[in-house]
Amino acid sequence: MAERGCHLLLHSRSLEHTAGVAAEVRDLGVEAVPVAAELSDIAQVRAMLAAIDARGVPVDFVFNNAAVQVAYRHDFLKTPVEDFEISFRINTIAPAVICYHFLPKMAERGFGRIVNTTSGIRDEPEQAGYSASKAALDKFTRDLGTKYEGTNVCLNLTDPGWCRTDLGGPNAPNDPSFALPGVVVGAFVNDGRSGRLLPAAAFQGMSLEQAVAKAARIERD
Repeated sequence: MAERGCHLLLHSRSLEHTAGVAAEVRDLGVEAVPVAAELSDIAQVRAMLAAIDARGVPVDFVFNNAAVQVAYRHDFLKTPVEDFEISFRINTIAPAVICYHFLPKMAERGFGRIVNTTSGIRDEPEQAGYSASKAALDKFTRDLGTKYEGTNVCLNLTDPGWCRTDLGGPNAPNDPSFALPGVVVGAFVNDGRSGRLLPAAAFQGMSLEQAVAKAARIERD
């Protein structure tokens, strides 16, 4: 996004976590503003959003990417309730709060893009808290997207695939670069359509322009 000239708000749980990325972004000639909030604490989320508003700068693009995968429960029939509580708070409720906050402003300006990150995990009750919270995010995004269909405010889903990150672990088959341009293509679509899944694997090896053209052909499932 910085290479495309976008100024960035960089979220993490603490400001120092984004210091390195902020420096890289500024070297590209754009502004980078770190913001902090623990997503399991909705009061912190609301305080972060208020701090963003106080800057008086419109937010055109929102990427809800942060998530938690609590545990892999081999004895899945003993999955604790807490797995669901923390997963839904961070992976579903916090993104919903963020969407609700920015959408009215986007609609008023007549432009906005929100990309919510989902997961392709299925048939693994060992990760029930994580996968169920992502399925709920899918449903939330698709349903909410119907209210903005045909406008220049677009809400879509991306799935980065299984990548070697702190969450994905060292045995994941894909380098994080595999996710590009798929994880950002939803920010550049201009067809007024929402509620689609734009999986990174569908755009592997493409330029951003090629990815946008392909995204226009993907139907809502």
